[in-house]
Amino acid sequence: MDVKRKDIHNSDIPVLCLACEARHKGVCGALSTNQLIDLNKQSIRKRVEPGVELIGETRQPESYSNIISGVVKLTKLMADGRQQIVGLQFAPDFLGRPFRSESGITADAATEVNVCSFPKAMLDQMIKDTPELEHRLLEQALKELDEARDWMLTLGRKTASEKVASFLYLIATHINPELETGPGAGAVSFELPLTRSDIADFLGLTIETVSRQMTKLRKDEVIRIHNNRHVEVPKLARLAERASH
Repeated sequence: MDVKRKDIHNSDIPVLCLACEARHKGVCGALSTNQLIDLNKQSIRKRVEPGVELIGETRQPESYSNIISGVVKLTKLMADGRQQIVGLQFAPDFLGRPFRSESGITADAATEVNVCSFPKAMLDQMIKDTPELEHRLLEQALKELDEARDWMLTLGRKTASEKVASFLYLIATHINPELETGPGAGAVSFELPLTRSDIADFLGLTIETVSRQMTKLRKDEVIRIHNNRHVEVPKLARLAERASH
């Protein structure tokens, strides 16, 4: 098998893959040139409208996807019909659960989402043939585990003000994979991917508390809010401080 790794100047790389964040930072970064070409022949790029289901909790998936842009909301369904938001995914995260027959979660587009989807059977075979791909998927799983533990700390120990600031910091630092989000980062702006109701659900707060804490952050000039959904963060470090990050 050709083990030549991809390079942005390598003309053999499929055109759609050249500028794809999933190829550089996601699971496709573990694939050889030939594997990328084979995968590209069967992959489908598609735009998904907000609210559309990408993965069903009890459905057997037929494909996997890389998130190219947008935000995906992960939820769990309780026996009485109530839903709980248990996580968010961003580009270039991988959507799907290899080695399992069911997903165990529901994944819905929280915003307009662009994904690159490919057959489950094809990627499962590539995982068997490519230890580096299996390693990359393990790395993502461990990253998600670390993030879930951090979020448990947020939900269990932080104040309402810190929770709301933590949510905004999460979005600000993840919504654009090309954005510089280090300590010296400049202003960041984004559209809130969740409604106030969903934010409250995600944080274990009431809608009124979420609105009150966002108003306080705005009055303290930590954030600016336009048209109720567009948020600007003049200095990311100040938001991180308010989130006790």
